[in-house]
Amino acid sequence: MKQLAQELKNNAYPGRGIVIGRSADGKKAVTAYFIMGRSGNSRNRIFVAEGEGIRTKAFDPSKLEDPSLVIYAAVRVLGGDTIVTNGDQTDTIYEGFTKGLTFEQALRSREFEPDAPNYTPRISGMLHMENGGFNYAMSILKSDHGSPECCNRYTFSYDNPASGEGRFLHTYMGDGNPLPSFEGEPKLVEIQGDIDSFANMLWENLNQENKVSLFVRFIDIADGQYETRIINKNQ
Repeated sequence: MKQLAQELKNNAYPGRGIVIGRSADGKKAVTAYFIMGRSGNSRNRIFVAEGEGIRTKAFDPSKLEDPSLVIYAAVRVLGGDTIVTNGDQTDTIYEGFTKGLTFEQALRSREFEPDAPNYTPRISGMLHMENGGFNYAMSILKSDHGSPECCNRYTFSYDNPASGEGRFLHTYMGDGNPLPSFEGEPKLVEIQGDIDSFANMLWENLNQENKVSLFVRFIDIADGQYETRIINKNQ
């Protein structure tokens, strides 16, 4: 099991990241999503609440360049399902669920981002709350070792996750040109503390120069009530 603080501190540019798991006391389903940026367009963003979810928004609209890959609903909620992703595939999954598709089926129509030469992976997560329990799934859609000719699709499902444990999936292995896509299974990480200490730990260990925004939600497994924290570098 890895320490999230160290995973973040030792990687100057994990890009976008999703954490999902169960709180140490076993009572809460936990999810977090952060965004980072190297370009002015990526850094010119904030998270804002939208219904039960959140979306990205330009901090200074006059400086917004291409909105296609940076402005999207990052989190949406449908019944007992919470969807969190790094792009507009949030909407693809949401709409797929309304048509009876599974998480994996809904994502079959999508692939990595068309941002050559990085071909940024699309990472997605889904928490499903039902009958006083929960499970979750994570997905990554990535280029074939940097080649856009093939999309590699991986889905990871976790039933009845253990207390104090989660999984961490992010877009890049580290900084570089082109940026190297994430490899392997989502990392097993420890989840400790309440929502504020967990959010502060994440924010404090993200690279100071590159971090942009952070979302954290703790959902009561028994009744579905939740608490949310949003931290934006741009104020």
